[in-house]
Amino acid sequence: MITNADLRESANLACWPMQEKFEAKLQDMLGKLGYQMKRAHAVDHQRGHGFISSQRQGSDLFAQIDENAPLIVLLTAWQYSHHVAPSLVHHKGPILLLANFDGTWPGLVGMLCLAGSLTSLGKSYSRLWSENFDDELFVDGLKTWLRYGSLQHSLSYLHPVPATHPVMATEAGKLGRNVGEYVLRHKEIIGLFDTFCMGMINGVFPQQAMVNIGMPIESLSQSALLVEMAKVPDSLREECLQWYIDQGMDFRFGEDGSKELTREQVKEQCAMMIAMARFVQRFGLSAVGVQYQQGLKDSCAASDFAEGAIGSTARFPLPDEHGNIICDGQPIPCINEVDMGTAIPQTMLWRLLSSFSLPAETTLHDIRWGSEYNGTFYWDLEISGAVPFEHLKGGIKGATGYRQPAMYFPYGGSTICGQGKAGRFIWARAHYEGTEVIMHIGTGRGVELPEEEFERRHRATCYEWPLLNAVLDGVGRDELMAGHQSNHLTIAYVDEPVLQTVFQAFVAQALTQGIRVAVAGTAIDLL
Repeated sequence: MITNADLRESANLACWPMQEKFEAKLQDMLGKLGYQMKRAHAVDHQRGHGFISSQRQGSDLFAQIDENAPLIVLLTAWQYSHHVAPSLVHHKGPILLLANFDGTWPGLVGMLCLAGSLTSLGKSYSRLWSENFDDELFVDGLKTWLRYGSLQHSLSYLHPVPATHPVMATEAGKLGRNVGEYVLRHKEIIGLFDTFCMGMINGVFPQQAMVNIGMPIESLSQSALLVEMAKVPDSLREECLQWYIDQGMDFRFGEDGSKELTREQVKEQCAMMIAMARFVQRFGLSAVGVQYQQGLKDSCAASDFAEGAIGSTARFPLPDEHGNIICDGQPIPCINEVDMGTAIPQTMLWRLLSSFSLPAETTLHDIRWGSEYNGTFYWDLEISGAVPFEHLKGGIKGATGYRQPAMYFPYGGSTICGQGKAGRFIWARAHYEGTEVIMHIGTGRGVELPEEEFERRHRATCYEWPLLNAVLDGVGRDELMAGHQSNHLTIAYVDEPVLQTVFQAFVAQALTQGIRVAVAGTAIDLL
């Protein structure tokens, strides 16, 4: 057994007690089944935890492990996949990615990221998840893997859509094809300030893959962003912050910047948003994304407020150096965590919805957790900081600005927190295999759960972050955990009367751009 976690020691120390708890649960269950678990790396009592916390540490560890040994990767926290994925690729024995299913200690999020990374690296593995390591799915799955060295889950919820599907000939399909052909001809240039974040190998696509679908990358440096931010005068920063206050956003300001949100932190975020917009104009970008972790976190306030606000239509007018307003009246798709797997559907949906003159705000969400309420399973989708204001119940007036947790964000900065609004949406996620882009596409609905239930879920995850409760049509907990290739998914709200038309057009657009499509769950009925 190995376990992998964060690059940030503060996070590793906080998560370690839960890891110890689940190691004991796993040890106990393996003992009952007649097996003995060997921990491949000792707990470092000097550091205060027993996680792998760097790629070097992971590589050195695997050099000492029997390459044919059955291996369980036990995950109870967010983990940086690149610490272990390169070594797992060379491991010859059977591999099981095993995660707890918990909102506060989200091993499930880390497992989905590592699974997607191994898929993109062409490595076979098995995956399993459980709340307490005692339910039937867990016990039967563990027995199967122990006996056969492999555990396969049904992926029947995914329906492959061939490039010759009849949807291409529908009126909606023709509109989607036109948009796809436009993208291939004109290119959607995606500007990313550094392109590797949080260990997400599955979020860094081969250049050929992006070029093939008409969505090339403009590689930008976060150091250049800092330079551009410095050019934004204090008076403009203050004007930007006051605009959001006047619009009704509730910033929870304090005095101690090391623990509390301050005006200076948000003003720095306003400077970042203005700087990002100027790069969009300068390079002719369709979308923009900031890596932030692990570089800018040691230099300036968190990028989240800037990311959510720039992706909104309701936005402070962003001036260029000459005072001209950039992209006035339209959202600029913001690629959170520079994840190319969400950049693809976000930018595509933005272009498609704009062509229909429909609201075009998009965001990614973490697949953070989920549980039943009154007999229905609701996902807790929670991005780590901000969404467009249009995605929140109440819009800007429904948004609260909390300081990002100091454990992760030493320089603070405001989140855009609130309850995700009710409504129908399209969701999608792209991943790569070789240089081929594959996209899972589905539909769902956001649900505004009663205040008490929403509060319970919010408290069980990260309270400073926006939370959307959602049902994915025909895709339950275990289906998504079995087949999704990322810890992220993209959503765009689309009203029910036009949902089928937009969905058909989106599928046709993707196929036209050379993307292999699988429709998830009952969304297949819309074709």
